[in-house]
Formats: sequence, C-alpha cells, structure tokens
Amino acid sequence: MENIQKNFFESKENWETKKFSKPRNTIRVASLFSGIGAFEQALKILGLKSKIVLACDNDQFVKKSFFANYEIEEKNWFNDIQEVNGTKFKNKIDLLVGGAPCQSFSMVGKRLGLKDNRGNLTLHFIKKINEIKPKVFIFENVRALLSVDNGDAWKIIYNKFRQTGYTFYYETLNAKNFGIPQNRERLFVIGFRNNQNFSFPQPIKLKSTMQDYLEGQFDKKFYLPPKGVAFVTKNKNLKKKYTQVDGKIALCQKRNQQFNWHGDFIQVKKTDIKKYILSNKVKKYVLSTGTKGFYSKPEIDLEIARPLVSTMHKMHRSGVDNYISLKKGKIRKLTPRECLRLMGFPDTFKQVVSDTQLYRQTGNSIVVNIIIALLKEMDISKFSIK
Repeated sequence: MENIQKNFFESKENWETKKFSKPRNTIRVASLFSGIGAFEQALKILGLKSKIVLACDNDQFVKKSFFANYEIEEKNWFNDIQEVNGTKFKNKIDLLVGGAPCQSFSMVGKRLGLKDNRGNLTLHFIKKINEIKPKVFIFENVRALLSVDNGDAWKIIYNKFRQTGYTFYYETLNAKNFGIPQNRERLFVIGFRNNQNFSFPQPIKLKSTMQDYLEGQFDKKFYLPPKGVAFVTKNKNLKKKYTQVDGKIALCQKRNQQFNWHGDFIQVKKTDIKKYILSNKVKKYVLSTGTKGFYSKPEIDLEIARPLVSTMHKMHRSGVDNYISLKKGKIRKLTPRECLRLMGFPDTFKQVVSDTQLYRQTGNSIVVNIIIALLKEMDISKFSIK
C-alpha cells in the first residue's frame, strides 16, 4: 500500500485527553539503540504494563543506566544490533522502537549519510522490522536525514520502509510543541503491520520555560571557569546560537555540548537570591563566636547540614544555623539532572553513571513527551496482549 506523509495539524482530537482502550493489557517491547530508555520511560509514565523482550546498545555505561531504571533480564540484552536474530522474535513483539545513531546525518557532523557505517545502522533497523514483524514500529532520527546527499539517502531509506509492506507515516516534530522547553526537532517514522490510519498529534501550548527545570541547589563544579564565561558570552557565539544564556527555550541538546562550552548556560544573578543575602551587619553577627556563656564555632558551607530549627528565620549564629557562601555573577552549566528534565525524564530516574556519561546519554536520547503524544495518538494499547 502507498505510504503517505500526514499533515502535522491533521489530528482533530487533542492527544492529551485521549484514553487507552485496553489500559490493563501488556505491551511487548523491543528497543534497538536503546539508550537510556526514552520509550520505556514513556510507557512507565503512562502507567501501561510492558515487558522488555529485547533491548540493544553497544555502550556499557548505557547498559548500566538502563538496568538501573527498567526491569529486564540479562539474556534479553544485546550489545550489537547485528547480534540480534530477529526471526527468534517473529510475531512476539507489539512495539519495535529505536533511534539509530544520527552523526552521519546531523548538520553538525560530516554528513556522510549511508557512506558512514553508522548511517547504515538505519538499514539494519529496517532489516529487523522484516525479521521481527512487530505490530507497530517507531523510528527516530535527526531532521537532516531527509536532506543529506541532496535527499538521495532518504529516497533509499524511504523505499526500504516501503518494501517492508507496512503502512507508515513520517513527520518532523519539535519538543517545544509537546510541553518541553527545548528547541529539538526530530524525524519520526511510524509504521503499522496492518493497514492503520494515523495522524500525528497536534502541538500544545508551551506553559513553561527552561528556568522552571532548574535545580534549586547545585554543585560548585557546574560553575564555568573565567575562560568558559568569556567563550559562552562572546557575541559571535550567541548570534550563531552556539551558546545561549538564560534562554526560555533550550537549544537542541547534543552529547558533547557541556564539554566544549556549547549549548545552554545559566547566569547566576544576585537578584535571584537577593532576599537571602545577609547585610554586612548581620554577616558580622552570624560569623561571630558568641559570648563566653554561649560559645559556638563559626562554620559555613558544611557538607552535612546542621539540624534545621523552627526559629532559623531569626538567623542564629553560624554555629547553630546553616549558611552557604555565594560566587556572585558566576555562570554555571546545566546539571545532568536538569538535562534529564529537559528530555522529559522525571527525577525518579536513577543516576548511576558519571556526569560525563550522563551528559552524553541525555544528549543522545529522545524527548519522552513526544513519545507519550505518539503512543496516546495511536492508542498503543490496541496492539497489546492480555
């Protein structure tokens, strides 16, 4: 059957209000290029029962994050997509998902397309569709997949999707249209084994800014050094959108953005905490040792806080209450938790790897909110089992 690209605004009913027809059924999931489990996280947030029949990723740190956050048996994990014999899972999968590595198609890469081995992993995904025969598949990649090699790569990939016999639809979706303040455009291809009408979900009004996703407390290691501040605030970099300070909508996150001082940064302003800053007079008092009858050692920036007392609004000496020092005017980078939030992952997501690895994992992931919209729009429960 001829496969048609649907208009982005065609869906009439708001996906947010849609209900699942079979919410108690179980969805059997296979994920390729699993990453930190954006699809699995979406199903968890939606409260749908799911069973991870197959997951695959070649990164040992990704595996550590995945196993810490989802229920999966070791035998169901594969380190390489080429190790997966899809015929063993034929007709045993309801939902096949994956976002193949995008570096060969991305605007910030060399754009070698299918000439790059990583680009060919997209074709491996399609091969697994033919082997596994899932009821539904969802494929994600960068928007530039449509234009690399003057569109020739997409023509090949499009025809490969057609040859599967699935009815499929594709569209570019932006995270900022689905409740996440991040300007992240990605191509989504949705396929159905049986003939199925589908319209992509309508955008919703953005009700938050990036500032709403920030942590109240953060480690000093997230402050940039003077050289980093100079680079981030350089007019040339701001104009070209290499960097952004205090943006309302985040720039598209990339795996290495926080290491080369590209991406989003937060200006720590004095006005943000003005009412909590002590005057010189009060500061002198709280840092004093007290009287002979009541001596207390003045200590601030404790690793373990003193017991909080109900009268701390009176600002006791620092031997009794908790005080921290501030570096005014400093700029800090986003914390890994903030990056996770900007990808739609809740704070219940366990951080079990280093900051370096987690920055990478979030930058490589898929925005959970978009997946939620897609699953609700298609009513994924229709394709589940009892």
